[in-house]
Amino acid sequence: MLQRFMDSLSAGQDLEPGDIAEVVACLAGETETVEAKAAFLTALATKGESPAEIAGFASELRGRAIGLPLPSSVLQGEILDVCGTGGDRLNTFNISTTVALVCAAAGVTVAKHGNRAVTSQSGSADVLEALGIPVELSPETAAQSLAEHRFAFLFAPLFHPAFRNIGPARRLCAERGQRTLFNFLGPLLNPARPTAQLMGVSRPELTAPLARTLQHLGVRRAMVASGSVPGGAFLDELSTLGDNTVSEFYQDRGFSTSTWSPADFPLQPATLADLAGGDRHANAALIEGILRGRDTGPRRDAVLLNAGAALFIAGATRTIVDGWDKALEILASGTAWERVLALRKTAIAAPKAG
Repeated sequence: MLQRFMDSLSAGQDLEPGDIAEVVACLAGETETVEAKAAFLTALATKGESPAEIAGFASELRGRAIGLPLPSSVLQGEILDVCGTGGDRLNTFNISTTVALVCAAAGVTVAKHGNRAVTSQSGSADVLEALGIPVELSPETAAQSLAEHRFAFLFAPLFHPAFRNIGPARRLCAERGQRTLFNFLGPLLNPARPTAQLMGVSRPELTAPLARTLQHLGVRRAMVASGSVPGGAFLDELSTLGDNTVSEFYQDRGFSTSTWSPADFPLQPATLADLAGGDRHANAALIEGILRGRDTGPRRDAVLLNAGAALFIAGATRTIVDGWDKALEILASGTAWERVLALRKTAIAAPKAG
């Protein structure tokens, strides 16, 4: 069945909503081979995923996700996610994961949705595990962690059973150097249904379509950013190294897309090499240095800029500049590292999802 849709994609035709429902059933099922699924994902990426297709796949897969029994204390406030799409292949350390921990330490409820590495050396689940933070939480335990610690990691394969049969095809594509639709979808499928979101994407032309998709999915406040670096590449984060393309919307004001420079922030001279990461253990050591206030260099600047935006988006500060200052205070005081230590303690009692 996937071959029929691949023929349409090869002819440059977008998938219709009904087609997407059938495709998701095929990808989530066991009838099609891994090779066939990988070939379809490659054909879709080669054509270029339209905003309507991305939204359609997100809606279908969200409908198949396992939800969280969130208490009213969590539902009454903002729920933030900070996540990049991956796929920029620039080998930076886990910036968004670090930002998520800083925001939780600042008092924002953060439901961090993610996975193990697919297109990088260290995914968010990998580096959190290396930090001693539990990642394979059941829905009930994750909800409890959000209420008690304002942070929980939601391991995508546990909340999206469909991924069990999609994962091998995605890994095959990654081995071939081929990005897929799922680079875009990951940040759109958070089962906690966040109300506020900072999302990074490595293609600036996708900031507006993906922001519109978040808006369609019910997010109240969001920013989708693509950050430039010298040489013409783009980070799936806000960049301290060049201009940023940003699409954003908030309850109290409309949708906008703009390009802005981080020059107004007290940035230190830096290059892309200053933001480089390694495997899970190397990145965990880098994050520990930042959270304990020992690393005050360009890596901290990247965290402060993105944390400033995330805190503003979550409504915790009035401006991004205020958010930068608040994040700096959190890092200088050691509060962020204390949050990691508290989360480590939950690893002993937290049962894994079965």
